[in-house]
Amino acid sequence: MSFARKVWHLLVAIKDGLALIFLLLFFALLFAILTNRPNPAAVRDGALLMELDGFVVEEAAAIDPLESLLSGAAPVRQYEARDIVTAIDAAAADERINSLALDLSTFSGGGQVHMQAIGAALDRFRKADKPVYVYAVAYADDAMMLAAHATEVWVDPLGGAVIAGPGGERLYYAGLLDRLNVNARIYRVGTYKSGVEPFLLDGMSPEARENAQALYGSLWTEWVANVKQARPAAQVERVTTEVTPWIEESRGDLAKAALDAGLVDKIGTREEWGERVAETAGEDEWDDMPGAFASTDYDTWLADQDEDLDGKAIGVITIAGPISDGLAGPGEAGAERIVDALDNALNDDLAALVIRVDSPGGTVTGSEAIRRAILRHKAAGIPVVVSMANVAASGGYWVSTPADRIFAEPETITGSIGIYGVVPTFENTLADYGITTDGVRTTPLSGQPDLLAGFTPEADTLLQATTEHGYTQFLTLVAKSRGITMERADELGQGRVWDGGTARQMGLVDQFGDLDSALEWAAEQAELGDDWHPKFLKSDQTGFGAFLSGMGGSMHARQAPSDVFGWFAAREADVTARVWQDLDGLLKTQGLQARCLECPAPPASLPREGNTTGLLGWLAHGARP
Repeated sequence: MSFARKVWHLLVAIKDGLALIFLLLFFALLFAILTNRPNPAAVRDGALLMELDGFVVEEAAAIDPLESLLSGAAPVRQYEARDIVTAIDAAAADERINSLALDLSTFSGGGQVHMQAIGAALDRFRKADKPVYVYAVAYADDAMMLAAHATEVWVDPLGGAVIAGPGGERLYYAGLLDRLNVNARIYRVGTYKSGVEPFLLDGMSPEARENAQALYGSLWTEWVANVKQARPAAQVERVTTEVTPWIEESRGDLAKAALDAGLVDKIGTREEWGERVAETAGEDEWDDMPGAFASTDYDTWLADQDEDLDGKAIGVITIAGPISDGLAGPGEAGAERIVDALDNALNDDLAALVIRVDSPGGTVTGSEAIRRAILRHKAAGIPVVVSMANVAASGGYWVSTPADRIFAEPETITGSIGIYGVVPTFENTLADYGITTDGVRTTPLSGQPDLLAGFTPEADTLLQATTEHGYTQFLTLVAKSRGITMERADELGQGRVWDGGTARQMGLVDQFGDLDSALEWAAEQAELGDDWHPKFLKSDQTGFGAFLSGMGGSMHARQAPSDVFGWFAAREADVTARVWQDLDGLLKTQGLQARCLECPAPPASLPREGNTTGLLGWLAHGARP
């Protein structure tokens, strides 16, 4: 009987192994299909056709085949801004491309800094005596900012253009938390650090409103200036301040209203737009469908571009998205992944290092880990430069402090020098349902944090002290980096957010400029002349390997805590899982129990015997709190 059981277990193991192999092969095939690049040999004379059917970002997130499979829909595409600019500039200098056809029908937008960079590339394309034709059904702010730089702007008869401007509403949960009797414990330093206000107030504080009005006002001024310079005939003030009469004048025909206001040049269908492009690009010999024209699509064109590797290498590390402590990304700034890339490049004999930041910040520990990795490059005696994109705030500014020089754009959002933490406790909520706690403590921190009994005064003191100490560290870094006093750093801090123009006046930024400007400054400091090229630093795990790593990471309940707040959050997660286990045990019919209630319980998140049924069961269990 024992031998038969062993044989059976062996057969089951073989079956599971084969199933896992076939599953991985399936995902590898799916990943290859989703990331397939076209054949560069397909470049044709005519127009460069750019159908931007997604978002423009600083760093495109990796495609997750499993998520795509489960969602039943293709992932929304992300375009890296520098790739678009590279493609347009290369097309401007190539005799095979005589025009640019930009289809924004399914364009989802991007940051204002990226829109400005692409708009400038369109201007350079037109200066090469090559026209830009744009088409869309509906134009919103970002699409309109790009279209303003075109030779001709077309809108569908059923479409129009609407300019909203920055700003809008946000949700506040203080009333809901009060109704549920949830105690949101707030720990912060910074009068303007408004990230905690949705859990504390039922509306904006005067300080937050003042900060937001100044920031959005500056961004809106820059947007209007950019569009008006590129398209002087556009009646931006009319369509944003006299909305009702503007629409009524055209009897609700938004396409005609856009034409009358100078936002677009032509009203026509996609086919009519294509016929107009064909007048310059030529007829498509391979496609006789209405509206076809000779063209090379964006992906094919980009794949045809050769990378310049001449001269010394200037390293470029991208910190894009929320900063976290693990291997997350691209698209999220996982500190461990970024640190690995930086440390691996220590032996690459880089002439300089440029940090491209497009992040609203995140964990203090992740930000500090990245900063220390940057300092290891600085210790090698090479120039270190920061180039800020759309956002380089809070942790995004923290990682910028080692720089010898900081470049930003007027539309960059930066600052937010402040620290906060939010830890919800539910002692009042659960007490309403008759759930109480009792026990014995050996120290004031025994059993803390406690979801049911709340925090002790000592636990509150510890968390607030940690927050204040973190803020002092932040100010110290800023003061040393910018050559100012701690008092001045505090004046610029307090969680206040600045636009790039104001930040430059305040001394938080050194000069205006894009990534190319930062690279050129770094090359000048390294005395390279024109003999250099950028080298974008990546971690060793890319492509399908990164996907497998992410899938493996999902088998773990959560990342290990990295600081005091992380430790408290981990303890709360254990308590939450334990409450569910207790309720599960209460509802199950299990008979008499022989359990030790006083004994330390095993980690609530670890798989239990019988809880997993193969890989999918393991994955599902790992996804639980």
